[in-house]
Amino acid sequence: MAKENLFLAKTGEDEAADFLRKSGYRILARNYRTKLGEVDIIASEKGVLCFVEVKARSSQRYGYPQEAVSGFKKRQIAKTALIYLKENKLLDRRSRFDVVSVLFGQGAPAEPKVELIKDAFELDPDFTP
Repeated sequence: MAKENLFLAKTGEDEAADFLRKSGYRILARNYRTKLGEVDIIASEKGVLCFVEVKARSSQRYGYPQEAVSGFKKRQIAKTALIYLKENKLLDRRSRFDVVSVLFGQGAPAEPKVELIKDAFELDPDFTP
């Protein structure tokens, strides 16, 4: 990944984490990795475990950031979330998948537009890890 993209991703994740904290989420982990994938942020909100994918963009040239969460990426997040739940003996805990979209403005420094999409996607009922 190019330096500029890494900076954008890291900055976007920082913005997303700050936004989530201000929205009442408690951050439990960031960049949780397994051999099957990564979850950007794992948080808790009102007793629900939230597996959060962060998408950051510097423009809408290729669409909204949240549109970049592909079916493959959703399955990867779900597999990684399942490992987290098993490792922490939390399989009986309510959980969901959220997406945070971070859109940085062009030109003069401006506050990024941050949007939270709760329950952004669900597991396919036929899902098997």
